[in-house]
Amino acid sequence: MFNRLDDFRTTWQEEVEDTLKVLRAIPDQALDQAVAPGHRDLRRLGWHLVGSIGSLTSQMGLRVDGPAQDERGFPVAPPPTRAPAIVDAYARSAESLLEALADWDDAELEKVDLIFGHLHWKRSQTLLALLVHQVHHRGQMTVLMRQAGILVPEFYGPTREGWAAMGMPAPAV
Repeated sequence: MFNRLDDFRTTWQEEVEDTLKVLRAIPDQALDQAVAPGHRDLRRLGWHLVGSIGSLTSQMGLRVDGPAQDERGFPVAPPPTRAPAIVDAYARSAESLLEALADWDDAELEKVDLIFGHLHWKRSQTLLALLVHQVHHRGQMTVLMRQAGILVPEFYGPTREGWAAMGMPAPAV
């Protein structure tokens, strides 16, 4: 959890940049890539990332820019059919969160909210959950990207292709 808003802001900005790397690497023709029929495809995962920023932060009384949501916090509108529209919506929503936090001080992180009607979380925990949620789905997206033959961007270290570009074998699994 976070004790200082500046720590969250810094981490959020870093993770948003990594998520944008993933979203920007997905071409329109790969948006329907899913692990199996009936599972979220890259389009729906990307749109879910956009919608979840507003859905989770609204539980703390914050208003961020994003798609309109139903009572469960899911976007009402279907996901865009073009990848750049998902990228733009994600970037706007992520930046809007930082703007919404402008009036908060570190003491706000200790306040407890009722999240989704049954979780009593400190705001620091909710912000951490938002970050972890984004990273979780970004990981799912990189697997789908590999299945679709899309080069996965590097963010926490070299990819297999990154190791090869350095003339080194990737670490053994």
